Amino acid sequence: MKKISILISVFCLAIASSCSDKFLDVQPKAALAVNTLQNKTGVNALLIGAYSLLDGWATPEGAYRSYQVGADNWVYGSVASDDAYKGTIAGDQPPISLIEQGNIQSDNVYFRGKWRGMYDGIARSNDVLQALPVVKDMTDAEKTQVTAEARFLRGHYHFELKKMFNMVPYIDEKIYNPNDLESTKVPNSADIWPNIVADLKAAYEVLPAKQSQVGRPTKWAAAAELAKAYLFQKKHAEARTLLEAIVASGQYKLVDKYHDNFRAVTNNNAESIFEIQYSVNDGASGGENGNIGSTLNYPYGGGGVTTCCGFFQPSQNLVNAFKTDANGLPLVDSFNASDMTNDQSIESTAPFTPYTGPVDPRLDWTVGRRGIPYLDWGVHPGKAYVRDQAYGGPYSPKKHVMYRSDVGTNTFAGNPRLNANNYRLIRYSHVLLWLAEIEVEIGDLNKARGYVNQIRRRAANPDGFVKTADGSPAANYVIKEYTTSWTDQATARKAVQFEQRLEFGMEGHRRFDLVRWGLADQTLNSYYSTEAKKRSYLNGVQFIKGRHEYFPIPLQEIFNSKKDGKETLTQNPGYN
Repeated sequence: MKKISILISVFCLAIASSCSDKFLDVQPKAALAVNTLQNKTGVNALLIGAYSLLDGWATPEGAYRSYQVGADNWVYGSVASDDAYKGTIAGDQPPISLIEQGNIQSDNVYFRGKWRGMYDGIARSNDVLQALPVVKDMTDAEKTQVTAEARFLRGHYHFELKKMFNMVPYIDEKIYNPNDLESTKVPNSADIWPNIVADLKAAYEVLPAKQSQVGRPTKWAAAAELAKAYLFQKKHAEARTLLEAIVASGQYKLVDKYHDNFRAVTNNNAESIFEIQYSVNDGASGGENGNIGSTLNYPYGGGGVTTCCGFFQPSQNLVNAFKTDANGLPLVDSFNASDMTNDQSIESTAPFTPYTGPVDPRLDWTVGRRGIPYLDWGVHPGKAYVRDQAYGGPYSPKKHVMYRSDVGTNTFAGNPRLNANNYRLIRYSHVLLWLAEIEVEIGDLNKARGYVNQIRRRAANPDGFVKTADGSPAANYVIKEYTTSWTDQATARKAVQFEQRLEFGMEGHRRFDLVRWGLADQTLNSYYSTEAKKRSYLNGVQFIKGRHEYFPIPLQEIFNSKKDGKETLTQNPGYN
């Protein structure tokens, strides 16, 4: 199902005027009357409108910018973690710099952008649910199906807000009254996990195992998102039941090549459980149905991929994490003791030899680094692809980037950075590693090792290695499965968590995982102290436990929440 952006507005007009008042009976242009939507066609239009917010982008530029609300959470999950730097130059998009540097303030426009984007999606989901009861030309089965899809979307949008801000108001179709614009001004005093679970469970119980249109959630997509919600609450047994059902369905498998999860031509493959659909050259204004949330995140200059904009550069810490030992296993405790060789401050015209030690092959599908082929664009030239190495480091993002062979087909004609490479929100590898996580906590350590080894076995497939022009591996790829039993829980837990970082690096999950594991303060403070020697702007940065696990409620939204002269929203602890 291609994403279609629609804007549906109802205008109230009150004008004091002489002459006739018959103008009040005229239907405003560019508005849809409520009764226009109270039929099958109207409900489907409303539902498409709710889907269109999955990438966070469906409102005019003046409301919020696309990269504040991107589905991949590159700012909040990766730049605000140890996976990535903001990149580019110091003066570009300073609100991101403030987030990266731990200067977390409630008036940061990025937080308000994410807030508004997700509540727009919630409002559109509720529009669907409010319209359904009065629709006459739909069967009960059709209404049940649409209800399930709308509740899945509503649960997802609230989930995004919950993991970002924690204490947020839950808004359903019963709360919102179109005749009372104050109706959604409700307190954020209650934990909304039960509401999210209820929405996702309702979707799981109704949605089919397969959908006729890609992009619509299935029963298993709802199961996976519900299981994830349980994991965030440490409800491991409940999550395991759902995840094991997904495995038992036989509907999904790991694709043979890891990088097929990051290519437009392999969208919606056998590993995909739910992905955000992007499309281009489909008539949408400005190519906005492409991956607009990542429009800044491409190599800068160098005569190659694009000339803009140099954001979202992988951290040295993330790169170091892909080093392996002689047995092909990760250096879980010592990976950051020394830096993998890089071309920092070395001109692209000067000689350079890439790191020759053993590395996990997933490194070069996650990170663009000098001397290694950059998709099908040729060998990454290093400094020529980076806007300011001294500021943002020597590496380039890679997973969302289009191939040269995509240009003109899977890229927007007016801007190739807008591409149709979908964002895989949940894939089968998530299911396996979540199951491994659960087995560590409440089950069998060797069973957990088996799940992790499935992931590593796929990564070890030589057909999936980055290759040079002559077909040989582009680096010293050495990766093997764990063969020794995990005898203690702490060792197993570290291994599983480390595997999740390797598998999902630069995909916007890292900070949220660290928070739910209770590791954010120790992990990020260690990162800041080490990285400050390379990136001076991280000097003195600190993750404050008890405050920084969540971002602040946007200040403007607190002001806007006033009802009867009193603010209904309360700020998170530690913020003003």
